[in-house]
Amino acid sequence: MMTKFLSKIKLCFNDVFTLKIPVRSVVVGLIFLFATQSYASYVLIPMDVEGQQNHLKAYGITYWTLSKDLKVKWLLNYRGGSFLLPDTDAIRKECTIRGVSYEVLSDTETAGILEEISSPSQNMEAVVLEKAPKIAVYSPKGNQPWDDAVTMVLTFAEIPYETIYDQEVLEDNLILYDWLHLHHEDFTGQYGKFYATYRAHPWYIKEKAAAEKLAKSLGYSKVSEEKLAVALKIRDYVVGGGFMFAMCSATDSFEIALAAEGVDICEPMFDGDPSEPGYQSKINYSKTFAFKDFTLERSPNVYEFSSIDMTRNRRISKTTDYFTLMDFSAKWDPIPTMLCQNHTALVKGFMGQTTAYNPNEIKSNVLILGENKTNNEARYIHGIKGKGFFTFYGGHDPEDYTHRVGDPKTELELHPNSPGYRLILNNVLFPAAKKKKQKT
Repeated sequence: MMTKFLSKIKLCFNDVFTLKIPVRSVVVGLIFLFATQSYASYVLIPMDVEGQQNHLKAYGITYWTLSKDLKVKWLLNYRGGSFLLPDTDAIRKECTIRGVSYEVLSDTETAGILEEISSPSQNMEAVVLEKAPKIAVYSPKGNQPWDDAVTMVLTFAEIPYETIYDQEVLEDNLILYDWLHLHHEDFTGQYGKFYATYRAHPWYIKEKAAAEKLAKSLGYSKVSEEKLAVALKIRDYVVGGGFMFAMCSATDSFEIALAAEGVDICEPMFDGDPSEPGYQSKINYSKTFAFKDFTLERSPNVYEFSSIDMTRNRRISKTTDYFTLMDFSAKWDPIPTMLCQNHTALVKGFMGQTTAYNPNEIKSNVLILGENKTNNEARYIHGIKGKGFFTFYGGHDPEDYTHRVGDPKTELELHPNSPGYRLILNNVLFPAAKKKKQKT
């Protein structure tokens, strides 16, 4: 580009002498040339149905660009939530290598798009992404990437992350990260409520023994006490300004642990002694992020934590199980708008130990981002806690409807445009955005 620019300058001066063009005209022309050359062209990564062949890897390209200290514009509600990147040979090459569709725009085309987005009549907004967030995944050591939807999609999208667990959390290492995902953990100390079905299975026995050993090594007599300490550290991380994303049982078990602080809700097979009499009446809902007025499931033989989850009460078939993303004002509420960016407003449902949330047990200051109106259930919710943010997403794997223990991993190569997985990656990029105060 610079070589072509210098050639144009040389031609201008040659014209002064050969064609006897007034010097003033040349100076004016050079000023115009400098002005037009100072605006580089852009790369648009479209995120609509027709324009993008690999939506998931497109997020990886955006993250990679941010990691090179380049800013990106997230064009909310424009062609499915497209990304506007500076035009460089490296970005074009990376898109080609990763199989991501892109379009090169001229300055005029870019200006036209941004003008359209800025119009008060359009429910669109251009949000600046400033830096690549540092990502931590709270997960047991030894878990494979396919054990969890988030680690799976981060790996597929080529977005780097670090794995941490209880020791790192208790040592206050969370302050090193901008974004935290909670693996499908049980923060109540009841080992995932797998007791009835799997208590005699070698993997259950091994994991229970490992959890008890870890708790003891960290100075706790019970796993439930150690998990509570971890939950409190995570709470403090969010209140201090962190972003937490959780799926499936990590959502409601985290909330239950906070609400049951100082109350023994575990039966003898979990912690060696009986639960506290009348513990339901001692639950403190003011300590939770999202949920209120829930009833705990007392029986250790029931694969459920509380009335928060609606899995047992669902009356819907796989073929009709979809949830709808809510529509927000991009200009006034960019945060929920960011989290709902997709190439469809209708997302395929999927199940997990915690599949969906009872809307009657969600606090009024928490936003429902996705809901199944047929079942009257919330699938995707978001809120603010202190200076930080949290998002809870029901279900285990967006492309595995009834994921069970021992099921084969999902091959994301077969689902590169998954709307359900896009919601996860929206959350990954959210901390990179320059924040505006939320109105809703």
